[in-house]
Amino acid sequence: MSGSGELDAAGITDPALRAAYATCRRLNAVHGRTYFLATRLLPPDRRPAVHALYGFARYADEIVDDLDDDRPVAEKAAELDALTAGLRAALDGAPTGVPVLTALADTARRHGIDHAHFTDFMTSMRMDTEVTSYATDADLAVYVHGSAAVIGLQMLPVLGTTVPIEEATPPATALGVAFQLTNFLRDVGEDLDRGRVYLPADELAAFGVDRDLLTWCRTHRRTDPRVRRALAHLVARTRATYRRARPGIGMLEPVSRACVGCAYTLYQGILDEIEAADYAVLHRRVAVPTRRRLAVALPGLGRAVLARRPSPARGA
Repeated sequence: MSGSGELDAAGITDPALRAAYATCRRLNAVHGRTYFLATRLLPPDRRPAVHALYGFARYADEIVDDLDDDRPVAEKAAELDALTAGLRAALDGAPTGVPVLTALADTARRHGIDHAHFTDFMTSMRMDTEVTSYATDADLAVYVHGSAAVIGLQMLPVLGTTVPIEEATPPATALGVAFQLTNFLRDVGEDLDRGRVYLPADELAAFGVDRDLLTWCRTHRRTDPRVRRALAHLVARTRATYRRARPGIGMLEPVSRACVGCAYTLYQGILDEIEAADYAVLHRRVAVPTRRRLAVALPGLGRAVLARRPSPARGA
């Protein structure tokens, strides 16, 4: 179904609001290939909200992560501060000229999403202008709460649950964290170019790895046995986070399970690709092959369609 069809299904009729959601959908389609593919497995009326959540997160993230943006960090920090102020105003009902904020505020209102999840996210984005490394996993967890855990919490009201939302919160949090940890492992080289290391320094040090060695591997397009062992350890820890998240898929409404199950499988597939590359990810970015993405998504589409069918009446 087209973007306009999704908006029709969601009952979004105001032209300006439709344009705002369309902006978010384009951001998802261009930058979030895995998420966009998984979102196609949702009922059409739920997709615009997911696009709005992704579009806002991507818009904010690009302020600090765009490698082609060579502005001083202070300018990026000021832009984030302005975005945060605009976010608060939009959530309070004020009009805004920023399309991603228009769509986000509408999604938050329609689905009753806690505004604290968005401000926590912006706090972590602001950390990216000040913090360049994390000494321990506990230190990193502060950042990951806002950058990833709250994304899972934002999604829950959109996806719907068959259990009290409090019961679904821990696995939803774990899934957001697992996705983020996977990104850290896949993007470790690009993050070095941004001047940041998101891998806990104490865990790297246990394998004889530090920022200088990571930078050497990036610069010389080579790997090192110490780096491979450290990354293998972190991949194993990330897989454990996925295992904690797995029960949450069954807590979602049936029409949402195929979407989240697809994202769950494909993102773990990135870890498979890291292992298949023998952890040589400092100088290149691994990706799940298209054939595997389709092999996961197509059966999921069948399950999603079946889940949308009304149950037959008893005695029929």
